[in-house]
Amino acid sequence: MSRDELDGQSIGDFLGQLAARISAPGAGATAAVEAALSASLVAMVGRFTRDEEHAEVVGEIVATADGLRDVCLRSAADDEAAFAAVAEAMKLPRGTDDEKAARSRRLSEVQLAATRPPLAVLEAAAELMSLAARVLPVANPNLVSDVAAATAAARAAATTARLAVEANLPGIRDEEARARLVSAVAAVEDLARRADDVEAGVRARMRSEAAP
Repeated sequence: MSRDELDGQSIGDFLGQLAARISAPGAGATAAVEAALSASLVAMVGRFTRDEEHAEVVGEIVATADGLRDVCLRSAADDEAAFAAVAEAMKLPRGTDDEKAARSRRLSEVQLAATRPPLAVLEAAAELMSLAARVLPVANPNLVSDVAAATAAARAAATTARLAVEANLPGIRDEEARARLVSAVAAVEDLARRADDVEAGVRARMRSEAAP
């Protein structure tokens, strides 16, 4: 499925495909959609924040969030294609030693390629966390809870993307590439802590604005 096809698909259709007994979409596409939800929430908060004093920075946040939503939707489509390639490689013959070796090489190639979409989602989630932290202090008071919702979605995206990467690690024969991937997904722990910080800030602001 292309990015445009995914963008035009209803949520119900996507969820129906996700629930079906078909190879894709799966966890990688789910991570990308979770990140796209985060991007959409950040952009929405920005568009409802009309303080002229902060118009320039808010406009930058909205534009960046919109761009990240597009990146995430492309990653969802890319993940489906990458997973299909892995599924095809799994079907390769392995009756002889030569066939086993060829199958192993091909699996290593396609599984390494299959880590690229979730890695892109991880990068987007980290940037979305920064955008949420930036918009929180100036956000429309009626929408600060949506900032926390955006960080929760980004955290979910990162956690799911990490699993999608880790699922491919066993088949990757390139030790240097494996080490880079392990290092990349380790950043998810820091991202989760940042999400906690933003949520704490949201709760503090909500309490402050609710006080008489």
